[in-house]
Amino acid sequence: MDRKVIFDSVRGILGRKLVQADVAKLDQAIDRVASVEADCGVSRQKPGARLISPAGVALIKTFEGCARIRRDGMFEAYPDPGTGGAPWTIGWGATGAGVAQDTVWSQQECDDRLVADLLRYAADVSDALVGAPTSQPQFDALVCLHYNTGAIRRATLARLHRAQDYRGALAEFSRRNRAGGRVMKGLVRRRAEEAKLYSGS
Repeated sequence: MDRKVIFDSVRGILGRKLVQADVAKLDQAIDRVASVEADCGVSRQKPGARLISPAGVALIKTFEGCARIRRDGMFEAYPDPGTGGAPWTIGWGATGAGVAQDTVWSQQECDDRLVADLLRYAADVSDALVGAPTSQPQFDALVCLHYNTGAIRRATLARLHRAQDYRGALAEFSRRNRAGGRVMKGLVRRRAEEAKLYSGS
C-alpha cells in the first residue's frame, strides 16, 4: 500500500498539513487496514491507482450512513432492505467477507473497513474504465455506484462510458434502482445524486 498516496488524500480531505501525531495515527490505521485486507482477501492497491475524492466519499457516507449503533457504542449487522436477510450489512455499508447476522464491530472497525473498501472499489473502477477519459466527478460517481452494486465490470454503464457515450452512461444510472426485484426509493435518490455528480452539475 502506497502510504504517501493515502497521506496526500487525507491532507486533501482535511484541507491542511499533517502534524506528526496525525502521521502516527494514520500509520496505525493503515496497519489495521492491511490486516483487514488480509482477512478479506483484498488485493494491494496498484501503484498509481486512482483514488476517490472527498466529494465521492461524502456521497457514499450520505447514503450508507453508519447504522445500527447499540447502547454500548458498538455497531451490529442489519439485513438487506430488499431481501429482509442476506446480504447482511454493517458500518458504512460493508457486506461480504466477515459480515454475518451476528457481526458486531467498533467504530474503528467500521472506519477501517470503509478505507479498505474504498481502495478496492476505486481500483475496480479504474480497471473497468482503463483507457477511457474520465473526470474526477465521473470517477467518484462510478465508485459510489460500484460501492452499492458491486457490478461495475459487467455494467452497461461502464461499457457506454468506455465508448465515450456519456449521455448514454448518464441515462443508465436511473435503471439501477431495484433491490430484491422492487424499486427502492432510497436507490432512486442515490442514483439521481450519482448521476448529478457524474454529469458535473
